[in-house]
Amino acid sequence: MWNGPSGEAWVQDQALLDGMFARFVQVLVDEVAATDARRVLDIGCGSGATTFAIARHLGARGSCTGVDISAPLIDLALGRAAREPDAAEFLLADAQTHDFGAAKFDLAVSRFGVMFFEDPMAAFANLRSAMHPGGKLRAIAFRAPGENPFMTTAERAAAPLLPDVPPRRPDAPGQFAFADRARVAGILAAAGWSAIDLAPIDVPCAFPVSELVGYFTRLGPVAPVLRSADETTRARVTEQLRAAFAPFVHGTEVRFIGACWMIGASAAR
Repeated sequence: MWNGPSGEAWVQDQALLDGMFARFVQVLVDEVAATDARRVLDIGCGSGATTFAIARHLGARGSCTGVDISAPLIDLALGRAAREPDAAEFLLADAQTHDFGAAKFDLAVSRFGVMFFEDPMAAFANLRSAMHPGGKLRAIAFRAPGENPFMTTAERAAAPLLPDVPPRRPDAPGQFAFADRARVAGILAAAGWSAIDLAPIDVPCAFPVSELVGYFTRLGPVAPVLRSADETTRARVTEQLRAAFAPFVHGTEVRFIGACWMIGASAAR
């Protein structure tokens, strides 16, 4: 998925997504600032927005390494890195299985990157092995779909016209895989992490209304099905979805709340 159409769509919409989720980046920069971390790992870094922001914050005192499985997104991040003066590095790798070797991190962070592991327990065990003793985890993941109506508006509104949109499967890798607090805590504990805490955070998000149609036609579970539909169906679905998103439109902006967990843990030995 991340090395095909979905990865390419995220590349195409990099500016839109960076703007939409900018406040989450600041949340993670604040988490870094609250520690004495100098070597930070950004899990599922995408095109690098969080990695760059943390590297800027650390400056000459440290560095931030982003890891992602998507070649298109890492290529974009590397291109951006050539124009950035601070110490941001990028790895094209699966954080679930990658051998980080002698690299030992003080802090691992993630903005929506940890919900897609095929085997999350193995992934978090591998990440723990990449940490210094006492290293910390701070990861943001979405809470339940019912608490994030914006994120499910497109599939709900499109269902009568696009019956082939795949249903969300609870606990399957994906956007809401970490909705269940107890399940996530159990995964981390089984992977060897301690001091586990999941705190709810509600973060305002916004993007220009001019980007709304592009958002739901290129991103999310409706987009792949819509791409293969005939022109008449695409037009009908686009009109229906535009109307369905009306409650989130405020003047020239689309606004919504990202209802998430701040997942915290320690790699104490």
